[in-house]
Amino acid sequence: MNLAKPYLIGIAGGSASGKTYLLNALLNHFNADEICLISQDHYYKPQAEQYVDENGQINYDLPEGIDQEKLMADIQSLLAGKPVKKLEYTFNNPDAKPKELTINPAPIVVIEGLFIFHFQELFKAFDLKIFIDADHDIKLTRRIQRDQLERGLNMETVLYQWHNHVMPAFDKYLLPYQPVCDVVIHNNQEIKKDIEQLAYQLRMFLSK
Repeated sequence: MNLAKPYLIGIAGGSASGKTYLLNALLNHFNADEICLISQDHYYKPQAEQYVDENGQINYDLPEGIDQEKLMADIQSLLAGKPVKKLEYTFNNPDAKPKELTINPAPIVVIEGLFIFHFQELFKAFDLKIFIDADHDIKLTRRIQRDQLERGLNMETVLYQWHNHVMPAFDKYLLPYQPVCDVVIHNNQEIKKDIEQLAYQLRMFLSK
């Protein structure tokens, strides 16, 4: 990849670690023509192509479930100054009609997702790698609240996914990259100062 411009940032972290909160807060510091975002979630393969575990449950916490080729192609397009169109991921909700998303190129391109550091071509391309995480009990509490309220999952399903899919994936595909990231944010409580510091660093890049 030609990374002279724009500036490519990767943000990864465990489930319910606060990636969405961090991204929304960070994006609020910039205009749409200064920064753009690609979420790995929008590149999940169709449900029929997802891995099914030994108990017949779909495991969405595997990098094989992501259309890595399409993800890389869209990132290349943005780096080349071309807009990208993509249907949003609706978390397999049959009642949700996905919107068509248009992602316009910008001087700063942010890629976020569970497995973006595991994809080695992408990992090597990042100018800045950010890892956000929280204590496991805090993440589990957040995930229970989110999955019950937003995705209609019952407690049994949430806990099954957490212990059988989420945590094994975190240990294998995320945790090994934490020590080599440029920025590590611990999101147990307030991270406003971390966000402001990061925004300042990016503002300095734009000023150049």
